[in-house]
Amino acid sequence: MIIGVPKEIKTSEKRVSMTPQGVDALVAHHHRVLVEKGAGEGSGFSDKEYLKAGAVLVDKREGVWAEAETVVKVKEPLEPEFTLMKPGQVLVTYLHLAADRELTLKLLERRVVGIGYETVQEKDGSLPLLRPMSEIAGRASILAGGMCLEARHGGKGILLCGASGVPPAKIVILGAGVAGANACKVALGIGARVSILDIRPERLSYLHDITQGHITTFISNRMTIAEEIRDADLVIGSVLIPGAHAPKLVTRSMLRRMRPGSAIVDISVDQGGCFETTRPTSHEDPTYIEEGIVHYCVANIPGAYPRTSTLALTNATFPYVLQIADKGYGKALEENEALRRGLNVINGNVICEGVAETFNLVRQHNPFSPRP
Repeated sequence: MIIGVPKEIKTSEKRVSMTPQGVDALVAHHHRVLVEKGAGEGSGFSDKEYLKAGAVLVDKREGVWAEAETVVKVKEPLEPEFTLMKPGQVLVTYLHLAADRELTLKLLERRVVGIGYETVQEKDGSLPLLRPMSEIAGRASILAGGMCLEARHGGKGILLCGASGVPPAKIVILGAGVAGANACKVALGIGARVSILDIRPERLSYLHDITQGHITTFISNRMTIAEEIRDADLVIGSVLIPGAHAPKLVTRSMLRRMRPGSAIVDISVDQGGCFETTRPTSHEDPTYIEEGIVHYCVANIPGAYPRTSTLALTNATFPYVLQIADKGYGKALEENEALRRGLNVINGNVICEGVAETFNLVRQHNPFSPRP
């Protein structure tokens, strides 16, 4: 199979979808790997390393898309890439279609086979290809929140860990999944006071136990959220419904009750965000102030740490990419249930339930699922 690795074009996105080690493994399986020149530089991988691994270097992204049967990316295609996609071409990347109607319709129009990392799901409900980036986003969210609270960014000038004789900041985390748990880990590590909310009692019980009771846990509901964030210094939004738009848990009126200069970090922004006031920002211009609250809504938080993120991501994604390459996408989807759940669109049809519901589109049966 011909595998294409184009350079990411999203603003400040320096991750790459495959390391030289991944290229070497694919080449060992007799596949041809096309890598756009400079694709790995932002993550510290030189063109020379890719050549040594057996890749074919291509001058421009158009050449990669034109020849590749399967294109492996990190982030969703952007407008300059729309016309490069071909019918029947397999696209494996983070799609987050429920937050992007234009991209959804474009993938349907181009009749692409779209497999979203974020919807590959194991039987136990875990998301193996989202997990590594959720870990990094959760941990990085506390660092970003600390920056937002600095006076120079419009924050109230609070140091998260406090100081001798000065209490630490209060951090409220919405969602106790992978990102929320990792945010909790870092927040506790720096000595902050931490509250975490979720709708799953068993998950809260688990986090309470492993932190030896050093966090406060709440069952998430509208009233409790409003009460908890009122005196919070930092609120982390880390809510996820696989393949669907994130629920708006924090309204504008709730924000108005918070103290001016407090901050929010919306990890869920890729899926539309869980704050009513969320709008995507970039690493170049990461914050804005609304209702007196500093907002950090960067849509690719792990992109700030490209080396770590690339290694973590490719460790998780490569086995799936290799299955697609070795078996062809059809057989790979038939044999791997988790990968099959990652199929979002194919041949102009929507397969992912969350995407179909979000945009009121007709959902088709997954053609690779066993019939009852």
